[in-house]
Amino acid sequence: MAKIKQIFASEILDSRGEPTIKTNIVLDNGLKAQATVPVGASKGRHEAMDLRDHDALRYNGQGVLKACKNIQDIITPALIGVDISEQTKIDEILIGLDATPNKFNLGANALLSVSFACCRVGAIDSNLPLYKYIREKYNTRDFVGYKLPIPMFNMINGGKHSDNRFEIQEFNVIPFNDLPFREKFRAGVEIFHLLKNTIKTKHGYFATVGDQGGFTPSIVQNKEAMDLLQEAVNNSSYKLGEEILFGLDVAADGFYDIQKRKYIIEKKENTAGDMIDLYKDWINKYPLAVIEDGLAQDSWLQWKELKKILLGINPEFLIVGDNLFTTNITLLEKGILNDSANTISIKANQIGTLNETIKCINFARRAGYKIIISHRSGETNDDFIADLAVAVNADFIKAGAPNRGERVAKYNRLMEIEEELKN
Repeated sequence: MAKIKQIFASEILDSRGEPTIKTNIVLDNGLKAQATVPVGASKGRHEAMDLRDHDALRYNGQGVLKACKNIQDIITPALIGVDISEQTKIDEILIGLDATPNKFNLGANALLSVSFACCRVGAIDSNLPLYKYIREKYNTRDFVGYKLPIPMFNMINGGKHSDNRFEIQEFNVIPFNDLPFREKFRAGVEIFHLLKNTIKTKHGYFATVGDQGGFTPSIVQNKEAMDLLQEAVNNSSYKLGEEILFGLDVAADGFYDIQKRKYIIEKKENTAGDMIDLYKDWINKYPLAVIEDGLAQDSWLQWKELKKILLGINPEFLIVGDNLFTTNITLLEKGILNDSANTISIKANQIGTLNETIKCINFARRAGYKIIISHRSGETNDDFIADLAVAVNADFIKAGAPNRGERVAKYNRLMEIEEELKN
C-alpha cells in the first residue's frame, strides 16, 4: 500500500474571515488530497484546544502559524512512511504526539486537518468514495445499507451567530417526510426563499444573513422568529406540523450568568425551571421537535429534569447535547448515566481526530442516541462531514441554511452521494 511522503500545512481563511488550517498530504505513488478545518463561535468549555498564535500584530491574534508549524515540525516526521491505509494508527500517532486530553500541545485544529486529509487521500488510494472508506476503516460495517441524513436548516440566526438582539442561536426548519434527500433539500430551499419574502415584504425587516447563512431580522422576542418561520411554511406547499417541524439550538451558555445562576433572556432573569416552562409554552404553540443545549452545559441535574418534562409532552422529542458533550466519550457517558439527553451533536473539531469522533458516535449509538453531524459557524468549502454523515448513517445533518457556498457545499455533496447510491 501507498505510504505518506509529504505533508504541507498552510494558513487560510474560513467563512468569517478568520484564519484556519489547510493540510495537503502527498503519497509515494503521487496521489494527494487536502482537508481544511472549521472554527466554532459558540464553544463548549470542554472542547479540545483550537490553537491560536495570540500575536496581536497578525489577524488580531487569531493566526494559526503555530499550529501549522506543529504539523510541519512535529507531526510530519512522525507520519512520513506510514501506510496510508492504517487510518486508526495514524490517528493514534497524532493523539500520542499531543499527549494531552484536550489537544493543548499541538492543537485540535492541527490534528484534525491531518486526520481528515489522510482519510481523504486513503480513500482515493483505495479507489473508494470517502463515505465507503470511512465505514470500512472504522468498524461501522454492521450498518445495513446507507441512508441519507435529514437536514436541519438554520433559517434564522441569533445569539453569537449574528448581530441582532435575540438570544436563541438557531431556528431550524426540519423536513420530516419520507422523500429522498434531494426533495428534503428542495423543501428547505423553497421555504428559505419564502421566508426571505416574508421578512422583507411583509414585515419590512432587512433580509441580511448571519454566520450560518440564515436570516438575521431585527426582531426583539425569540418567538417572533418562530412566527416568521410559521408564516413562511404556511405559504409553502408543505404541511406545518406534519412534513415540516422546527428545532432550536438555544445555546443557553451564551446568555447564562454563572454568578447569578440565571438565564438572561429578553432582559429577564430566569431559573432553569423558568426556561423549561418557556420551552413547554413554545412546544404548545409551535411544531417544535428538537431543542439543543437548552440549559447551561454543566447543569447536569437540570438537564435530567428538562428531558423528563419534554419527553412527557412528546416521547419522540429530541433533547440534544452539544456543549454538554463536546464529542467527548467521558462527558457522553456522564450524560447517559444522568439521563440528560437522547441525541448528540457531533463536531469533529471538538475532539481533534476522526478516530475519536467515530468512537463517540458508536458509543452514543449503543446508548440509543440519535446522531447529528454538525458544521461550525466558521466553515470552509470542505464537504468531509457530508461523507461522514452517510458513513455512520447519521440521523441528521446540520450544515446551515441552503445559502452561502460553504454551507451549500455539504448539501450538494449529499445529493451527489444519493445519486451514486441510487445508480
